[in-house]
Amino acid sequence: MKTLAAAPGSGLQWTELSIFVVLFLLVTVLGFLAARWKAAESLDHLDEWGLGGRKFGGWITWFLVGGDLYTAYTFVAVPALVFGAGALGFYALPYTVILYPIVFLPALRMWSVSRSRGYVTPADFVRGRFGSPTLALLIAITGIVATMPYIALQLVGLEAVLRTMGLNGGGITGHLPLLIAFIILALYTYQSGLRAPALIAFVKDGLIYVVILVAVFYLPAKLGGWSHIFDVSAQKLAQPNPKTGKPAGSIVLTGTNQLQYITLALGSALALFLYPHSLTGVLASRGRNVIKRNMMALPAYSFLLGLLALLGYVALASGVKPITNAATGNADSNTVVPVLFDLQFPSWFAGIAFAAIGIGALVPAAIMSIAAANLWTRNIYKEYLKRDATPKQEAKQAKLASLVVKFGAVAFILFIDPQFSIDLQLIGGVLILQTLPSVAISLYTRWLHRWGLVAGWIVGMGWGLIMLYNIPNPSNGKAHFGGSAMPLGNLSIFGWHPFSGVTTQIYPGFVALVANLVVAVIVTVIARSFKVFNGVDETEDTDYHADEHDKDLRAIGAH
Repeated sequence: MKTLAAAPGSGLQWTELSIFVVLFLLVTVLGFLAARWKAAESLDHLDEWGLGGRKFGGWITWFLVGGDLYTAYTFVAVPALVFGAGALGFYALPYTVILYPIVFLPALRMWSVSRSRGYVTPADFVRGRFGSPTLALLIAITGIVATMPYIALQLVGLEAVLRTMGLNGGGITGHLPLLIAFIILALYTYQSGLRAPALIAFVKDGLIYVVILVAVFYLPAKLGGWSHIFDVSAQKLAQPNPKTGKPAGSIVLTGTNQLQYITLALGSALALFLYPHSLTGVLASRGRNVIKRNMMALPAYSFLLGLLALLGYVALASGVKPITNAATGNADSNTVVPVLFDLQFPSWFAGIAFAAIGIGALVPAAIMSIAAANLWTRNIYKEYLKRDATPKQEAKQAKLASLVVKFGAVAFILFIDPQFSIDLQLIGGVLILQTLPSVAISLYTRWLHRWGLVAGWIVGMGWGLIMLYNIPNPSNGKAHFGGSAMPLGNLSIFGWHPFSGVTTQIYPGFVALVANLVVAVIVTVIARSFKVFNGVDETEDTDYHADEHDKDLRAIGAH
């Protein structure tokens, strides 16, 4: 073990690096072998490459969806937010608790409709539901753009590990190690498709469970127990920030951040299964019963998330100091957990922990890039560029698109410096929330008019981006896109400030979604008053009832 004087990241940590490389090579081999796992005669079909043949069973789906939803942000960003802001960081826990009851029935319905009609993406569903290629295009673009910062978040987690081991800012400078890791990821994803992250997820989740269970028992015992950890954390969070003059945070919520906590939790819960990669895991399962069992079992990951969040307080109590980013001169809070592991664990176990974080970044990054590639292929390439594309051409296009998305995400992090990497996920959430009316609500009703949905999307997306643009961050001097929380008093509606002077924070994504829904309803009422055609014959198959699902599924032998 090291002392605080032996700063992590100041030189190569050979024991940790060796174990990290061995485990990384193991999952690389699994990634390439996955092409032969449960494979059809050929992967030259989007159903096979992008959805694993739609035949994953209960255990595979559990690890795939769990590996997809509980990512590097779980290991890095949530504890970093707790370390920097205190109780606010625990918003991630209630949102994963309320998430599954909210999405249980919509996920089943989306699977049934998509299976019976051959849909691969949520934009496919919107295209079939409203007969509107324009609305489907907006949903596809939103999904791709919102996924990019989420993939970048995985890279931030991987880079934090590399930096701690001295591979970025120490023995080897620059982003070269990160680029090499993603080239390898890109190659085996290109070859094996969704089967690669599905197989690797078994290793990833096994490592994560071992590391966290050891951490939550070993570290508190070493540092004087949880009572001491909470006391020290409360004292440190109450100290004023030298740049802002205000306390960094609190171990309990305050009047300023309670509304932010609520809207973050609810907004994040509504957003998570709107992401194309979340639906990809659902659509890859072989039946409704598989999804039902998984929605009941996946909350087990929420317990893990709560334990992980507590590591932010453990880091405070242990005196961890984040590694300074040489390029910006700012402390990189994303390195808090890696540095904690580096200082407190034996080198061999720190290497295992770093491998868990690194692999925990690669699995979701692969699924996200596949989901984004599916959107590009089905809803942009085939819809607008090559309508007569063969299944083989679709698969080829998706493979190439997945490469572009991965390296686009690498470029993304080269030009940003988020104080808390979780802001990347929350900014993406503001965008993806604007697809809720078209995707989730429209699963149950086609009353909303397609032009109302388009107008709502434009208003919600535009206002959401404007609010994000106007959020500064005094801690690091950023004037724009400085975070994902806005004082309610800054809310402006055509120059009118209805909550002027109120300092309570709120999540902009929630505000933008409300505006989206209001505009969609108003335009829908107007369109229906003038009997504007809604794109499809609404007298036929309007509501996707369960008995219609069963009939369709029996016809294809899939129920």
